[in-house]
Amino acid sequence: MSTQVEFFFDCSSPWTYLGFEALCAAAREDGFGVCFRPFLVGGVFNTVNPSVYEMRSKPVVPKARYFTKDLHDWIKRSGLAIRWTPSIFPVNSARAMRACLVAAEAGACEALARRVFQLYWGEDRDISQPDVLAEACVAAGLDAAATLAEADSPDRKAQLRANTDELIARGGFGTPTFYVGGDDMYFGQDRIILVREAMARLAARV
Repeated sequence: MSTQVEFFFDCSSPWTYLGFEALCAAAREDGFGVCFRPFLVGGVFNTVNPSVYEMRSKPVVPKARYFTKDLHDWIKRSGLAIRWTPSIFPVNSARAMRACLVAAEAGACEALARRVFQLYWGEDRDISQPDVLAEACVAAGLDAAATLAEADSPDRKAQLRANTDELIARGGFGTPTFYVGGDDMYFGQDRIILVREAMARLAARV
């Protein structure tokens, strides 16, 4: 089946790393496609979800304690190497997400994003730095210099802003966000089972 899930993501979130791998595995198993839509989650928080910053500055202690436990439970279940928290958090992921835009046009977004996730969440590397992103580009089979030069172009900066604005316009408020059939939205890495079921229903109608 050729139907795709739209996947709006920012590599600065551990939940998104979990959702990314779960979605990619589901796509392989079920035979659907993934349309990768990098965006900047900070722009979304600033516009429609400032409660995230409030939660960080004035956490509800029992909720924060459970949040950490829940994350580690999901990490253990996934088998991924994810550290909480990295030495640089939050990280400026803008250039990394613009590089993912470039990679998407070369069919290498999944490979690049995976290595960016690994570098930041698994190896505690600063993905805002060009040399770290260059390493990720090489791992994805891309020309690092050309990819990063294009990622810093005005057109790619505008494209990332447009993706961010589009997510907000479509009702999104964070990462990871998934759309099935254009307007059926799912949020969170634990919604993959619902995404799979929605894709199966869509495929049955195609």
